[in-house]
Amino acid sequence: MIIFELIGKITNIETIASGSKIRDIERLRKTYGLGRWRKLKGIVLVRLEDGTESDAELHWYEEHGIGKQEMKVKELLD
Repeated sequence: MIIFELIGKITNIETIASGSKIRDIERLRKTYGLGRWRKLKGIVLVRLEDGTESDAELHWYEEHGIGKQEMKVKELLD
């Protein structure tokens, strides 16, 4: 797992899946609550644990009333 800190605003946001198309939908509902969950991706500048900065493709789950959950760096772009 990559430990990181967001340094900017997430751009190029796209929906990857929503509702029953999300593989982990039951776990999300049990853990965080019911709602219209979406899995999204976007590009953001991150600061890594060693202090370096890099653009990264970020994936996360989001529900309007709950917010962003389980953000992870999918790929470093630099």
